[in-house]
Amino acid sequence: TYAVPLERVARGFARLGTGQGLGAALAEAAERLRRAVAARPDMVAGTGRFCTEVMALLGERAFVKTGAEGVFTAIFPERGLGVAVKCDDGGTRAAETIMAALIERYVSMSEDESRAFEKWRRPALVNWNGIAVGAVRASGALEAALRAA
Repeated sequence: TYAVPLERVARGFARLGTGQGLGAALAEAAERLRRAVAARPDMVAGTGRFCTEVMALLGERAFVKTGAEGVFTAIFPERGLGVAVKCDDGGTRAAETIMAALIERYVSMSEDESRAFEKWRRPALVNWNGIAVGAVRASGALEAALRAA
């Protein structure tokens, strides 16, 4: 799948999230899949993973899935959006931070959910001694684009 353009991946995920552009049977299957993932996000990527924890927190409002080599995909069904992100260096840390910024922008959260989501907004960089020495955050062009959207 490395040769598939991100725009096509995002469009495919949007169809999975909305059912638009799918036949009736496929749209129904996509809805069942989204409900199943929301009910058991641990079956998608295991436990203790960004995508699993986010889906457990947000339920059917966000279908988030990590991929290989810095790829992240998401569906925000309430917005009719599909998202695909690829970090060229293959790193997960930046991909998770980008996805957290997108989720924060496009998914409505209660105050409790927003507090629980805080740990992904600016994850701490911790050295070998367990001391926080910095944080990862969305900045520059991404930050400006999300504010403008």
